[in-house]
Amino acid sequence: MNGSSFDTARKKHWSVLGPTVATNLSAKGFQAVYAESKKEALDEVLKLIPAGSSVGIPGSVTIREIGAMEALAERGCDVIHHWDPSLTGEERLQRLQDELLADYFLTSSNAVTKDGMLVNIDGNGNRVSGMAWGKNTLIFVIGLNKVTADIDEAISRTRNTATPPNALRLGLETPCTKTGCCVNCSSEERVCKALLILERATGGRKTHVILVGEDLGF
Repeated sequence: MNGSSFDTARKKHWSVLGPTVATNLSAKGFQAVYAESKKEALDEVLKLIPAGSSVGIPGSVTIREIGAMEALAERGCDVIHHWDPSLTGEERLQRLQDELLADYFLTSSNAVTKDGMLVNIDGNGNRVSGMAWGKNTLIFVIGLNKVTADIDEAISRTRNTATPPNALRLGLETPCTKTGCCVNCSSEERVCKALLILERATGGRKTHVILVGEDLGF
């Protein structure tokens, strides 16, 4: 098989796996759909978020990869995020708070189990806080590269697959940036401090999950 044949086989696999995982998520109270591409995923996001809404976007590479920030800004949404390097420390803290209070909280997940649970790890706790509770609408966009067999594999993925490149992106000096894997360090710069497992959609809010048949995020 050549490279294109492998890509075709992978796409076919994901076109079957995506709807299966979406069905399992829906059985757990999430409103889940499958999108074959980044473009389709962005279209799904724009269907859910009306023009003029406020949208909190925490530290998610996936959301930036699908072009959601630009598309939402173009339709007049107030896009709130804390990645602006020009922010002072106090301004950044305020942005973190404002993200949680926006009309929509738009993020990804470090892992999703094939039976429909979402697993995330966080350093500041802002991202998992917004996932655990809020009066707003929660939207996940998740590439199928993040599907795992079970919770144990999902937790391992958060520590060994998602965290090292994220620490490298942030320019940190944690041990995982040297080893490429988690060593359960005690570094002051450690970015895996809070672990959240969503076994079901939490009560009192709508939670949407858009699964995408592409390799997205860490």
